[in-house]
Amino acid sequence: MNEISVKELKQWMDEGKDFQLIDVREPFEYDICNLGGELIPMNTIPDNIDKISRDRVVVLQCRSGGRSGQVLNWLEQNHDFGNLYNLSGGILAWADEIDGSVQKY
Repeated sequence: MNEISVKELKQWMDEGKDFQLIDVREPFEYDICNLGGELIPMNTIPDNIDKISRDRVVVLQCRSGGRSGQVLNWLEQNHDFGNLYNLSGGILAWADEIDGSVQKY
């Protein structure tokens, strides 16, 4: 599984790198805090395959990296994606290492 750290993701954002950020948490979690990614909850991924880019890097994120890792593995195994990265530590790592104002839950 390809992973990206929160520090690497922040650098990509600062550099304006072209990538898609997908948040696989639930809407109520996204409302608490988010990184501005596109919300596609984990349980709706199978119905939203067409929303996931195949021609640029895609970073999947959740609260701690577990759900997004499961989604990444499923997409690679069932839909032949090869451009996916899991955000290691999820939004909790972002709050700890990048932006302490992000609300942890």
